[in-house]
Amino acid sequence: MRRIDAIAIGLGVFLAGGLIYVGLRYAGIEPQSAGVWSQVIFAAGLLGWVASYFLRVVTGNMTYNQQREDYENALLEKRLQEMTPEELEALQASIDDETE
Repeated sequence: MRRIDAIAIGLGVFLAGGLIYVGLRYAGIEPQSAGVWSQVIFAAGLLGWVASYFLRVVTGNMTYNQQREDYENALLEKRLQEMTPEELEALQASIDDETE
């Protein structure tokens, strides 16, 4: 992530909190209550985002894992393409021996 991306995300989060507050004030809620409720909504959103991150970590559905898996598959495919027919037959025979 670039520095400008981090600044943009921080600014977006700051503006989102302000918009929640303004929306609650526009709905007729008193300033102090609107401040408290905007913080509650913001904290709930933050906890939801963190929970989604932990879920991706536990399930292994992260970008790094996917990139590594794609690389390993491409590497194995390239190695298979470079093998001679005799080597492929030997590999198939060893696989057959292991399965039996």
